Amino acid sequence: MSEITYVRGDATAPSVKGVKVIAHVCNDIGGWGKGFVLALSRRWPAPEKAYRAWHRDRAANDFGLGAVQFVQVEPYVWVANMVGQRGIRTGSKGVPVRYEAIDAALEKLAAKATELGASVHMPRIGCGLAGGKWSRVEPLIGERLVGQGIAVTVYDHGEGRG
Repeated sequence: MSEITYVRGDATAPSVKGVKVIAHVCNDIGGWGKGFVLALSRRWPAPEKAYRAWHRDRAANDFGLGAVQFVQVEPYVWVANMVGQRGIRTGSKGVPVRYEAIDAALEKLAAKATELGASVHMPRIGCGLAGGKWSRVEPLIGERLVGQGIAVTVYDHGEGRG
């Protein structure tokens, strides 16, 4: 089994050849405006627009924890909006991250990446504003993606984070 590749850089600008899916975690309340999504929106307006419409029409679609929306932003680049956090604030129920939702989303991501013959690129999903621990997320990525033979690159932006 291969490993996750860790690099310093911008996850919105993967420099490998072939089809790429940029994966990130969204909340389940329709909020888009902090963290990694800002970098996505600076590069392409489509993922935010699609996410907001997906949330707005949630009564008629699959929007919810564990769901994934795939948005094609360039001929060989897709963005995976993965709903993996409940709300946006740490409260009585703990941090917003939901590991089981990330796991379910990664399973859908693996199927899409396999279908496209794509590599997957992401920041440390669920570990920024969602408050998750990489030690819990990394094994899910290993099992769902790397274990299926999908090349995964994780990007650390700027200074190193543990």
